[in-house]
Amino acid sequence: MDKKYTEEYMKGTTTVGLVCSDGVVIGADSRATMDTFIASTEARKVWKIDENLGMTIAGLVGDAQELIRIIKIQNEIYKMNEGRPLSPKSAATLLSIILQENKMMPFYVQLIIAGVDGGVEGEDGEVYNIDAAGGYSSESKFTSTGSGSLTALGFLEDTYKKGMTAKESIKVAAKALNIAMKRDSATGNNITVATITKDGYVEYTGKDLEKIVGASK
Repeated sequence: MDKKYTEEYMKGTTTVGLVCSDGVVIGADSRATMDTFIASTEARKVWKIDENLGMTIAGLVGDAQELIRIIKIQNEIYKMNEGRPLSPKSAATLLSIILQENKMMPFYVQLIIAGVDGGVEGEDGEVYNIDAAGGYSSESKFTSTGSGSLTALGFLEDTYKKGMTAKESIKVAAKALNIAMKRDSATGNNITVATITKDGYVEYTGKDLEKIVGASK
């Protein structure tokens, strides 16, 4: 795979992550591109790691899928040893270490890890943005990745309000993604939004998402 192909392939996608009063919301579109060619309209970019933890992906599909497999396996091992799943911070730290150790032969990805920690740290929502070299930041409000992220961030800056519930934030996340789809040709097709609260991981798409967004207008 040559460098030009890799750079072009990485440009697509918009993903978002929001901190809510009762957890977090993550979301993404479903278009995968290779340069100007739409390779898939059904790419999965929102992933459940556990009931308390989710992940969004932007970048090379193979690299992202390998990292998803790794974090899922590590989460299961941790649960067997500790009796509880990884916290969002632990998952972000682990992925950061993996990406840093491979920076000379990097995973071409940008990730959002988000969830709630039901252990000693309570049920507060946590969102982390992780780059391909393993650098990560904890976001107290929201974040976005991918080629449509600038458009999405502009909307989130204007619309996000501290204290919004997960249900209220679904509409904000979906709208941010919809705006990115209108302005970024590499973002498009379908939207998936997931909430992660003390009640677990719930994913919305298609008509289920339309009902929630429509009801909150």
